[in-house]
Amino acid sequence: MGAAKKKPLEQRLLELLGSQRYQPLNKTELAKRLQIPSNERSKFGRLLNELETVGKITKIRKDRYVLPKEADLMVGVLQVNPDGFGYLLNESGDGQGDLYISAENQGTAMQKDRVVARIIRDRVLPERRGRNRASREGRVIKVLVRANQTIVGTLQRSKKFYYVVPDEPALVHDIYVTAQPGQRMPEVNDKVVVRLEPWEHRHLNPEGDIIEVLGPAQKPGVDILSIIRKYDLPVAFPDAVLKEADQIPLEIPERELHGREDLRSTPVFTIDPDNARDFDDAIHVMDADSGWSIGIHIADVSHYVKPGSALDREALRRGNSVYFPDRVLPMLPERLSNQVCSLRPNEDHLTKSVFVEFDRAGRIKSHRFAATVIRSVARLTYREAFAVLQRKPATPLQSDLHRAWRLATILRERRFRHGALELDMPEVRVVLDGEGKAVGLEREENDISHQLIEELMLLANELVATQTKEGSVPSIYRIHEEPDAERLAEYRAQIQSYGIAVGDLSQRREMQRFLKLVVGRPEEAALKIGLLRSLRKAAYSPDPLGHFGLAKTNYTHFTSPIRRYADLLVHRSFASMLPRRRGNPLRSMDLATTCEHISMTERIAAEAEREAVRLKKLEFFAGLVRKPLRLEGTILDVRNYGLLVELKEALVVGMIRISSLDHDFFVFDPARQRITGRRSKMSFGVGDRVTVRVARVDAFRQRIDFDLVAKE
Repeated sequence: MGAAKKKPLEQRLLELLGSQRYQPLNKTELAKRLQIPSNERSKFGRLLNELETVGKITKIRKDRYVLPKEADLMVGVLQVNPDGFGYLLNESGDGQGDLYISAENQGTAMQKDRVVARIIRDRVLPERRGRNRASREGRVIKVLVRANQTIVGTLQRSKKFYYVVPDEPALVHDIYVTAQPGQRMPEVNDKVVVRLEPWEHRHLNPEGDIIEVLGPAQKPGVDILSIIRKYDLPVAFPDAVLKEADQIPLEIPERELHGREDLRSTPVFTIDPDNARDFDDAIHVMDADSGWSIGIHIADVSHYVKPGSALDREALRRGNSVYFPDRVLPMLPERLSNQVCSLRPNEDHLTKSVFVEFDRAGRIKSHRFAATVIRSVARLTYREAFAVLQRKPATPLQSDLHRAWRLATILRERRFRHGALELDMPEVRVVLDGEGKAVGLEREENDISHQLIEELMLLANELVATQTKEGSVPSIYRIHEEPDAERLAEYRAQIQSYGIAVGDLSQRREMQRFLKLVVGRPEEAALKIGLLRSLRKAAYSPDPLGHFGLAKTNYTHFTSPIRRYADLLVHRSFASMLPRRRGNPLRSMDLATTCEHISMTERIAAEAEREAVRLKKLEFFAGLVRKPLRLEGTILDVRNYGLLVELKEALVVGMIRISSLDHDFFVFDPARQRITGRRSKMSFGVGDRVTVRVARVDAFRQRIDFDLVAKE
């Protein structure tokens, strides 16, 4: 027993609950069995609560503890479809898939709640594109953690009561609300924030109190403000942070240049999006005797943002900047993000630089790091850089740009030879008018101007990661772990339902072959998104675990310290490796907790940004309802109630409902994934091109319906 007691308490507890002879015990009985001293019982109780919350253990009748799998239970996050049914996401890695949860079996659980569900039966669900997402069905028996303490939605009114329709379509229940004493009820169609009250009974709608009125739903900017509130994103900076930022001089004092390499006469330039204001990175490229000499220069944010300062604490809290169509929520105040640190042309700026010497074959001969000062000679947009790369260079700067692309081409080809995955997809930027209303869409391709900068930034990130790893310097790494074979096998079945022959996707070369195979297909975007969901999510870690998608053993984020806290921390590690270096402040940090936090803020920001673009696209298409504008689309999927159509140029998906095809009676053939008219014999299947117009936009459910105009 003495050896056993040396094991961590959590391990001893889990081993006890997992033993074959274990009979369910309550907290007191477990404490006695594990010989927990009376003065440590409260600590033991907290451990039980923590393990129950994360799903490692669960309680059954009479408050007795068991391992979930031993009692046909599953713990996880509930994902609800806007049509009402849902799935409990299986986090156990046991290869048995998710758990189907019908609407009537969700109890009082809501979207993204962490719950315990009992497995009630094996179930073969109707196949959708050859994939059974869940072969078992469950019933929620307990909500462990509420994901939604507040919700954002639109106020509506019936004859007898007010209610709020949540902005999140997966929150399928309207929220009954009442006015507070002395408070006047907002106007119908106002966007409001509601604090939820405990929801005890599913047969009654949840209730809540309005705690903030954001304004009329149609007022410009209220839609984005609603997203900001929904994701609880910080907007204004605390006074202490702004005061600290204001004390930083706009001009660089002469003393700050001591010990830095002076590159102000070097032809450094930046390439960024058209509307960018925070320029993190700049480059220069020169011919060397037997190859290329390049410099990658990154804004020296860590020089200004000191560990433990008000600026640093706020940057950590935010984790990253968040970019919306009509505004930016920066990680750092504007004085830093758009002025002091932004590498604007014809201004002196402090940087940290990676210098690399290449031979003519693009092999690295040497590299080094330095603290520097630069003066950018030009600020190019991606659009301008692309235009320059399409013609012969006419100026020294244009020659440098062509030289950089020749090197980047070699680096890019080598990266894919080594197994990197081509998962880049075009994006669509929403064009807004002066009031913030969506008036157009612009498709942005990952063209060679983007690829040029991407390759050089990847290079710098890899070199810095390798140096910190080999020098055992405490740092943060960008990791993307090997995918789960079970998930890939499940995804392979989905691919095959499209008629695409694919082998074992756990083999990197086969995954690369598949990605090349789908290029140009109508379902390319859908299949790439499906693959991304089948892979593990990239995250931050204090351990260099490698990056699967990039096929890199060592990788970090170093090149965007204005907008990512991870990069700011890596800059501090970078500084500790330079001459005249000082101690590394990361040595005393809880890096694991910090990595978990900034991985979370990154996920939240990405969700918020995607939702903002989606809402603005809906706003744009709402303006096209019943207009004669003809839109070209491709059928992505065929279901028994309609055709899922993607407008490729807009990257928007909508539905042609079978009920709208009133010129014939259409029959669904699930085996062939087609619908066919009984009289006309007109047939629709995946990949068919159609011309449509916008019929309706459902703002509440965030859906677009199309009317068919013609079939190609």
